[in-house]
Amino acid sequence: MNLFSSKRKPRKSSEPVMLTTTTTPRADPPTFAQYDGNGFLVGGGVAIFHIATARVVICSAQDRRGTTYYFLPKGRRDAGEDSSRGAEREGYEESGYRNRLLPLPTTHRQPQAHPRVHAPPLTSEPVWMQLMPLGSRQYILYWYIAETLAPDLEKELETESGAAYKPPPTYPRNLSLRDRIKMEPDGYQPLHHENTGVDAEEQTYKSYLVSVDDAVTRLGESTVSADVVLKGWKGIQDRFAMEHAATFESPEAYAC
Repeated sequence: MNLFSSKRKPRKSSEPVMLTTTTTPRADPPTFAQYDGNGFLVGGGVAIFHIATARVVICSAQDRRGTTYYFLPKGRRDAGEDSSRGAEREGYEESGYRNRLLPLPTTHRQPQAHPRVHAPPLTSEPVWMQLMPLGSRQYILYWYIAETLAPDLEKELETESGAAYKPPPTYPRNLSLRDRIKMEPDGYQPLHHENTGVDAEEQTYKSYLVSVDDAVTRLGESTVSADVVLKGWKGIQDRFAMEHAATFESPEAYAC
């Protein structure tokens, strides 16, 4: 079966999904470094999940030798743009899938705002950060977890060809994952927008909605991109479990 065929039958929400086990990429120790404003760039990338079918968006391109490689959409934020918003926009431009960050119970080290308030342990903070050279400059890249959009929201954000990008509203604080899935009719396929790339290279990118296991295989085990996918899928499963524990409903109601 062609893993990337648009006719591929999506997984039913009642079917169990096993997480792929892989070695987490090595995290470098803390370090000192400093750059003036002309010496660094900040960007963001996203793992975009279609929760109802347990699939994630990956992109492909060809290198100079004509070899196909796979990656998660990412890119530099615009001047004055928030890093997380830039990640959503780059995810859309490179993959063609509108998306928004998905609050999940993933771990992070950012402090809670003062005064401290009790709130569910959900966050849209980055799950990975990378430092990479980009020419003579330092590239600082944050990785986030996002979701595809429901059909009603796609209609709300629809624009004419060539119009400026319209960012989606943030994920509603009190919207459970189960209720989010109910916003899509049975068999719904997330809308893929054509020709969203902003330059000649991005116009050649292809994108696919594939299973978590497929994504890890294509991205390469023990890579940061694969770990971003795994962290995101684990966060989704953990949020389902958290919502189940809070409502005492049947676990089957939250199967994903």
